[in-house]
Amino acid sequence: MNKTSEHFCFAKKISWTDLGGGVSRKILGWDKQMMMVKVRFEPGAVGALHQHIHTQTTYCAKGKFEFTIGDEKQVISYGDGIYVPPNILHGVICMEEGVLIDVFSPVREDFLSGDAVSYFQNND
Repeated sequence: MNKTSEHFCFAKKISWTDLGGGVSRKILGWDKQMMMVKVRFEPGAVGALHQHIHTQTTYCAKGKFEFTIGDEKQVISYGDGIYVPPNILHGVICMEEGVLIDVFSPVREDFLSGDAVSYFQNND
């Protein structure tokens, strides 16, 4: 496993990784301390409630999503962002086709190794 990404991560040169359930991702840059990931959602796709040790911020680049963070639910859309502290239960439902940009600290090594648990399912 590389310890850092290339300096320039051109999205058109990076293949989507299909996570199932209408969700796919591209890892756009990382080092030991942080990682940025572009996540594409089909309408109805679900990121099941889960938690991890990583701090996470997310920017909504397209679409509309219902996020749950702890005991709070809010709908976000283009231009909005969220913050998820470490070890807080959170999840998402895609309401309109969309794209999220996730940033994690530290790096999600499980994403790089392919060992990540899939939190995504279709809500049909």
